[in-house]
Amino acid sequence: MTINEIKEVIVHLYAYCGFPRSIRGLQTFMEVLEERKAKGINDKTGSDASPLNDERSKYERGKENLGKLTGASQDGPPRGYGAFAPVMDTFLKEHLFADIFERDVLTFTERELVTVSVISAIGGAEPMLRSHLSICLNVGLTPAQLTEFVGVIKSTLGEKKQKQRRRFWMKY
Repeated sequence: MTINEIKEVIVHLYAYCGFPRSIRGLQTFMEVLEERKAKGINDKTGSDASPLNDERSKYERGKENLGKLTGASQDGPPRGYGAFAPVMDTFLKEHLFADIFERDVLTFTERELVTVSVISAIGGAEPMLRSHLSICLNVGLTPAQLTEFVGVIKSTLGEKKQKQRRRFWMKY
């Protein structure tokens, strides 16, 4: 991965694990890059995000992106938590699915793999994890690829976290 792709992964993560952890991840990555540079290793920077030329509102753009990801229409009144706390629906569509997902440094598929990884690691959000596993299939991963990816996650979570999530992962 390029430096900018790794930075984008860490920026993407803040939506799921918070600014403090994401900022600390960026700081750690900066330290690693400095160590590599001191050893004469020059990492490829990669592309920056392209500027957006879409005049629609962030809400409309985010709604479209969420529809592409889920394969479900986002028209109609909000349901569930979106009806209970409409501002959350707005934040989700405007910020997460417009501001973040619209950036083209990572593909939707790469973003979903990052999302599944972090939700798996933090735990306690199994309904969200289930949704993102389905989204992985909508953005082009095959069931076999997703099963392999879940296997990698299970093997790296550690025994304690695996026990905590065993019932969920038994389905995959």
